[in-house]
Amino acid sequence: MNMVKDAGKDIDINRIMQMIPHRYPFLMVDKVVNVIAGESAVGIKNVTINEPFFQGHFPQRPVMPGVLIIEAMAQTSAVLVVETLGADAEGKLVYFMSVDSARFRKPVGPGDTLAIHVVKERSRGNVWKFRAEAKVGETLMAEATYAAMILDD
Repeated sequence: MNMVKDAGKDIDINRIMQMIPHRYPFLMVDKVVNVIAGESAVGIKNVTINEPFFQGHFPQRPVMPGVLIIEAMAQTSAVLVVETLGADAEGKLVYFMSVDSARFRKPVGPGDTLAIHVVKERSRGNVWKFRAEAKVGETLMAEATYAAMILDD
C-alpha cells in the first residue's frame, strides 16, 4: 500500500538545510519528494558505507540503527511542517513527544535507498501527530506513529 500520493513538490538538500536545523552527521534525509503541504511527504535517505554509525554498528555487518530510521521519519515530518506553516516555521525546533507502535521489520544497510513515507494524522496548535513507513523499494523496513511539538528556538 502506497501511503503517499505520487504528486507534489520536491525539496533538495540545500532547501532542507534552510528549513530544519539538523546538520552532518545528524542530517538523516538527502531530499524530500512528493510533498503535499498539510498532508504527506516522502523523505529519501541514500544509505552509504561512509555513514559514521557503521563504524560501530556493526563492523562485521553494517546495520542502520533503528533509532536513526525514526529520526529520519521525524526530519521528514519537520520538513512537511515547515512546508505547511511557511517561512515563519523555518529553523524552529521540532521535539519528539512520543513514539508509538515502532516496528523494525528488516535491517537497513549500505547501498539501500530508504524512502520514508510520512502522513500527517492530525495537528492541534503546535502538536502534530504522524504515521510513517520506511521502505526500500516495496519492502517495508520499519514503521511508527509519533507526535512532535514545534517550538520557537
